[in-house]
Amino acid sequence: MSNAEKMENMENMVVVDHLVKHFDEVKAVDDISFNIKKGEIFGLLGPNGAGKTTAVKLMLGLLEANQGNITILGLDPEKNEVELKTRIGYVSEEPLIYKSLTPKELFNFIASIRRLDGEKVTGKLAQYLESLDAIEYYERLISTLSRGNKQKIQIIAAILHDPDLLIMDEPLAGLDAKSVKVVKEILELHIERGGSVLFSTHIMEIAEDICDRIGIINKGKIVAMGTFEELRLVAKDMDGVMDLEDVFLKLTDQDESVKDIISKLRSTMNSHRGS
Repeated sequence: MSNAEKMENMENMVVVDHLVKHFDEVKAVDDISFNIKKGEIFGLLGPNGAGKTTAVKLMLGLLEANQGNITILGLDPEKNEVELKTRIGYVSEEPLIYKSLTPKELFNFIASIRRLDGEKVTGKLAQYLESLDAIEYYERLISTLSRGNKQKIQIIAAILHDPDLLIMDEPLAGLDAKSVKVVKEILELHIERGGSVLFSTHIMEIAEDICDRIGIINKGKIVAMGTFEELRLVAKDMDGVMDLEDVFLKLTDQDESVKDIISKLRSTMNSHRGS
């Protein structure tokens, strides 16, 4: 069975169908559709301001759609918000955690409201803290931590209850190389046990390294979607473009701008070198 056939036979964990969200005259999300399979990391890739975070907030039930439908784990985010929260882990670009608490207090709070088994949580938590070099921050106020360390705490908080679906909006922002590697391994383990991931980012290199499929979003619209093999085929048909970064720039209307910037930089540097 081919990879494409395997993907087709996998169970849908998320279905987004003709989703629209506008703020006054601006369509932040403009008729997008995609699905996420069980055991899949799906990347939502696009430049800053493309509509990624709005799409994520719609999926979480934090915003109400103007049109379209979302089904997550068979549930409607707007009607089943409480139930879905027990089955989803969310990592935001800017850490949305209680900064007046210590990580220890935060994790105790999470374990309490989620009614998690204390013994199991203690073992997992100790391993996560050690793996992400976060033990020394365990009893410090979250407000005093660096952005990267706040992000580590937020990631642990999102996975502590073993969610079915992880929704991650630029989750690697602020992390050092070692922590990035550990988070990638955590995602692999999550997938191995049948979980799924929506991974939102604006960095092609990260999406290529982590995601099974991606949807490229620009100005609120999905402009390309598929596996990287499929996107490479798209790239071959685009004036001989072979590099995925180049096809991303072309599809998001940034290629000419980048060429112009590079030309001006070279001109400026060459003129200074000759003076």
